[in-house]
Amino acid sequence: MEQLASAVQGLVALLARLALVSIFLMSTVFNKIPQFSQTVEYMAREGVPIPKAALAGAIGMLLLGGLSLLLGAWTRIGAFLLLVFLGAATYYFHDFWTLADPLQREVQTIQFLKNLAIGGGLLAILAFGAGPWSVDGWIGRRQEEAEADAPAKPRVPARAQA
Repeated sequence: MEQLASAVQGLVALLARLALVSIFLMSTVFNKIPQFSQTVEYMAREGVPIPKAALAGAIGMLLLGGLSLLLGAWTRIGAFLLLVFLGAATYYFHDFWTLADPLQREVQTIQFLKNLAIGGGLLAILAFGAGPWSVDGWIGRRQEEAEADAPAKPRVPARAQA
């Protein structure tokens, strides 16, 4: 029964990571990188400081964070990178509180809340890790096996150490 629970947890965690990472990697590979100049112009219009450098940094964060989640390797670091990107992108591009047009305000409110939900998923990965079907999970199992196989160290009384 425990093996079944672990398998289900592994599958669900993997699917969650794939779902979360898809928007980050797809938008980077198929939008931000091939349309670098247009994206820089858009970022400048939205008030992003130093847009060219910001986009280069964002692409790096998205690729590193996305691949980290995809593989489940250094997953908490990857989730943190994506969370930082998501916070900045949400602030600059989905600032519904500044819009007067009700339709645009509604659209950007939905986008803001969508990003908030994605951020919640990233926070869950920060809190609970990548799950058993990940590089992080594999490393954790190997460490547990090594610790279990290691001979117990004899306890030395405190007086004998001095």
